[in-house]
Amino acid sequence: MLMAHPALLPGLVERYWSLSVLEAAEAEGSPVHEQLCDVARALCVATGTSSVDAALVAARHNLPGAGPLDDSLLARTPASGEPVTA
Repeated sequence: MLMAHPALLPGLVERYWSLSVLEAAEAEGSPVHEQLCDVARALCVATGTSSVDAALVAARHNLPGAGPLDDSLLARTPASGEPVTA
């Protein structure tokens, strides 16, 4: 599967979060809502996902500086003395 260049993802994620804050104060059908939908679609296409939530997680894992095994959403904290496994 093709993935978007990592340099593209930070801008899309930042734009999505900025628009989602603005959209909270706007009515559905407003220009902000339309732009948010467009950015959400772009994120889905760029990450090969079908939902914006999955796209944001995928983008987070592909952003510059993300660790290759960064699955912190799924990780649990080991008990004291328990070995940490990747």
